[in-house]
Amino acid sequence: MPARVSEAIILRTYPFREADLVVSFLARDQGKLRGVARRARRPKGGFGAGLERLSYVRLFYFQRENRELVDLDSVELIRSQFGLVSDYAAGVVLDYFAEVSEQLLPPGEPNERHFRLLLAVLDFIGAAGTEARAGALWAAVLYFSLWAVRLAGFLPELRTGREANSIAEEMLRTPISQLSGREWTKATAAELRRFLVRQLEEHIERKLLSVPLLEAL
Repeated sequence: MPARVSEAIILRTYPFREADLVVSFLARDQGKLRGVARRARRPKGGFGAGLERLSYVRLFYFQRENRELVDLDSVELIRSQFGLVSDYAAGVVLDYFAEVSEQLLPPGEPNERHFRLLLAVLDFIGAAGTEARAGALWAAVLYFSLWAVRLAGFLPELRTGREANSIAEEMLRTPISQLSGREWTKATAAELRRFLVRQLEEHIERKLLSVPLLEAL
């Protein structure tokens, strides 16, 4: 049982047995994996807040050959999303990032670009002040959606309106950290957002649960 250490982003957890959790996570070096965190649901389980959604962590685990689930040993929290917990809109956006990643990425296939994409949008939202957060959320949603479908290899030619194409072209040229000066609102980005969501849904077996909440913001 080789011991491994990986930087990872927690995508989702599922209750398992009486006190355990099944954890879906995106490792920088190994792609999307699932593992069992034993006694994680107990107050003194040892994992603490390191298994919260979209936490950026360093995971210590054991991986056996020909076995789907790895055994999680411990977790070291690098950065959490605690500062966004009280913001409902930010919570919906984080759910969207996690759900798209969970459904879109194949298991066990390294994808450092998607890993860095998640870190970039999380850093961007976290750096936005309270007053600028609404615009930052929609900028991050559009940036993430465009690059998620592009990195997955099924983004066709964009057949949208002039403004949506302009936004897409700017996003392809410019790092997200430099986009804060643009006025990103739900109204101006609606056409491109709907198009990208349709592209995601067409390549995922079930519709994304977070999309109706996202559209209702």
